Amino acid sequence: MGKWKKKFQKSWISLTIKKKIEILAKIVFLIVIISIAFDVWVVSFSLNDFQSILKDDSKSSQLLDALENESISFKEYIKISNKDNYETFLTDCLVTEETIKRLPFDYSKISVDRYAQTWSIINSYENYVKKRDEIINMPENSEGYIINLYDVYDMQSYLETYAKRLQKFTIEDGNAIYSEKVKWLSILPLIIFLVGATLFTFMISISRGMNRTIVAPIINLADAAKKIAKNDFYIEDVYVQNQDEIGDLIHAFNKMKFATGEYISALEEQRKMMDLIHLDELEKIETEKNLERINLLLLKSQINPHFLFNTLNVIGGMAKLEDADVTEEMIRMLSSIFRYNLKTPQNKVLLEKEIQVVDNYMYLQQMRFGKRISYQIECKVEENQVIVPTFLLQPLVENAILHGLSSKVEGGKIHIRIWEKKGLLNITVADTGVGITCEKLKRLKEQLEEKEHGKMGIGISNVSMRVKSLYKNGFLEIYSKKGVGTVLQIVIPVEKGEEDYVSDIDCR
Repeated sequence: MGKWKKKFQKSWISLTIKKKIEILAKIVFLIVIISIAFDVWVVSFSLNDFQSILKDDSKSSQLLDALENESISFKEYIKISNKDNYETFLTDCLVTEETIKRLPFDYSKISVDRYAQTWSIINSYENYVKKRDEIINMPENSEGYIINLYDVYDMQSYLETYAKRLQKFTIEDGNAIYSEKVKWLSILPLIIFLVGATLFTFMISISRGMNRTIVAPIINLADAAKKIAKNDFYIEDVYVQNQDEIGDLIHAFNKMKFATGEYISALEEQRKMMDLIHLDELEKIETEKNLERINLLLLKSQINPHFLFNTLNVIGGMAKLEDADVTEEMIRMLSSIFRYNLKTPQNKVLLEKEIQVVDNYMYLQQMRFGKRISYQIECKVEENQVIVPTFLLQPLVENAILHGLSSKVEGGKIHIRIWEKKGLLNITVADTGVGITCEKLKRLKEQLEEKEHGKMGIGISNVSMRVKSLYKNGFLEIYSKKGVGTVLQIVIPVEKGEEDYVSDIDCR
């Protein structure tokens, strides 16, 4: 058993993540099928025979009732031979015939006594019908009428006696079947418990295996990434037995950690050697120290974004494995915004990139505020051909949410409108927020004119300053009314795109 377990574990860790998930899905599907099949068997075992017993009892009772009704209607018709009594009598006769036809008459499925009694009823009823019809057609004053009539009464009595015996035998057979079933039903809860415990134990084992080979390594990797983000490169290597994609990722992570740590150590040693060599040149030593600090900061600025994106992608992959689709989408959107902010070197980009960043940002805000905030973008220009300043729209949208909508209980709407008029690109960001008083709006406009950006919000001041520095006739204007909302309008010259502005940064 132990040898088989080791062999299974060795095969398991060598499988790819996709294959492991496929196996898990198939096992879960198989367990569900087994559970359904077992439930069907339990229901069939418990109910089918009981339903058969009830049906047989019902048929024998129906036969007895039908014979009694036919006897009564026959006597009524003999007494008063009118049309109504005759129709009633014919109806009862048809019911009796149909009831007899429905009686179980399979020797392999019923007892000998029931079979014999049913056979007697069928044959006796045929003889009875002949005699009954003969009396119906015989004149009352004919010779032998009374004798034949009483013979019919006797035959009806015999048939009712046979029907009562059949009912008795049917009940006895049903009781025997029920007694046999009760023995099994008494141990059925134990069977259900054992089957359920077996399936549950199996699922727990599979879950532990997935946790050990997928979830735990990712958590260890995330913990190590957090330590490295704090510039601790001398932690122990992350150990994992996996031979799948996670194993490859962790091995590459360990190599990168070691190489980065060695590189930083070399820089530190180089700095120390420079200090020893140039002890007599204090000014130069200080300069070299500053240079080394700048190099270290540059290296960290290159490493930290890498580990930020790597960690976000690992967490996103973990969310995908755990079917947390919303969490995965939020991580992807946040990663895209960070990547755009950190890796966009141009002062200007295509308008479609800015719109995509706003889409990503608004997705995260709507996950935060829910239905309180909605937005709409109405773009009437070719967004993949028009160039705008980098980081133009998102700060204004963020300002609208922060100062306009977040403090409003019912929330509101943001409407972005972009159009071209007389060679100028017009962009408005309107919100239905709390608005601005006339006095405060006047101060804001004065600050824009006097370039006192330090007294304004960072988003608006930054955008206004860059617009005016990049375009001679560009400007940012504010319109607002207390309790109604605010509109920020940007007007800049229309500038068509070129290949240099097509960034390889994925903002989706």
